[in-house]
Amino acid sequence: MDFDLTSEQQQIRKLAKDFADREIAPGARERDRAEKFPAEVLKKMAPLGLLGGPVPEQYGGMGVDYVSHALITEEIGRVDSSVRTTLSVQISLVELTLLKFGTEEQKRRYLPRLCKGDLIGCFGLTEPEVGSDATKIRASARRDGDAWVLRGRKTWISNGSVSNLALVFAQTDPAKEHKGIAAFLLERDEQPYGSQPIHGKLGLRSSDSSELILDDVRVPDANRLGPVGDGFKIAMAALDSGRYSVAAGAVGVAQACIDASVTYATQRRSFGKPLAGHQLVQELIADMVVETEAARLLVWRAGDLKNKGRPNTRETSIAKLYASEIAQRAADNAIQIHGGYGFSDEFPVERYWRDARVNRLYEGTTQIQKLIIGRFATGIDAIA
Repeated sequence: MDFDLTSEQQQIRKLAKDFADREIAPGARERDRAEKFPAEVLKKMAPLGLLGGPVPEQYGGMGVDYVSHALITEEIGRVDSSVRTTLSVQISLVELTLLKFGTEEQKRRYLPRLCKGDLIGCFGLTEPEVGSDATKIRASARRDGDAWVLRGRKTWISNGSVSNLALVFAQTDPAKEHKGIAAFLLERDEQPYGSQPIHGKLGLRSSDSSELILDDVRVPDANRLGPVGDGFKIAMAALDSGRYSVAAGAVGVAQACIDASVTYATQRRSFGKPLAGHQLVQELIADMVVETEAARLLVWRAGDLKNKGRPNTRETSIAKLYASEIAQRAADNAIQIHGGYGFSDEFPVERYWRDARVNRLYEGTTQIQKLIIGRFATGIDAIA
């Protein structure tokens, strides 16, 4: 792997950074306070191609490589994890899953509209009583002629209440367990599903999280994604993509903590000199720098494997686990450096801390990542 970014990757990174600093960062605090979904930001992202980075140009995307995808995601995550979450679901969970498993008709029907922002997608897997063990989903799909009737509830669905396209997983035959799960594409206008926003979240306050309500929603068989019984495989492949973008976004949070801490520590004075002149403050910053650089390289390694079309589940899980953990530590260090001001939203580090926490939960908890990594190391599946 070449650690030097190509000129194209440098340009893409600059495009994302400039946009993030100019269009996303200024309103991040107020959107967080108001729990306001960043719809206006998404409208500005679409013409730049930022809503469809790795999707091939023939389907409306930019056709960038996966390291470039990580660079974009990191820069967006650096200024606002809520926007990054929205972007990750749109691209990694919905668009890339469609790209991999969709029919040609499905790809041409949905991908250009997703990349342009005409459709906002969501990923309906988690249920009120089903989280890490996705084999046990209870939402049902009953065949009725040339259609399926879906019934059940999904929860903690990012983009759920603002979406007009839902990728939903349902059980067609409980006796077959995970081999009975199927995936379906629901257009809200055509297959009207309900939603209920979830408020009062610790972090990601301006991203949308909601319940999805499936009350006998009739879905044409043409809207099925992949064969019946492949739903679990499709969901796991989607989560691999999602974990990659979560890892890249977590690196962005950690970098934001470094930037904020260096600025504050070089300007704030204590005991007659800048805070940065105190050895223990420099230790906190040095720890953040080392861990962030290591996390970034883990993300790039996973991206390099993706670019080569090689298996990368292990490497993606390692990157997701480490980046999500160090983002939390970086945010904690940043608050410590800021002292009392770090406890107030006058400075952004408290938001970084709140937003970082969820990275250790969604797209597979830290514990699930350890079990995946342990399975690769030992050859024994401790999840089943």
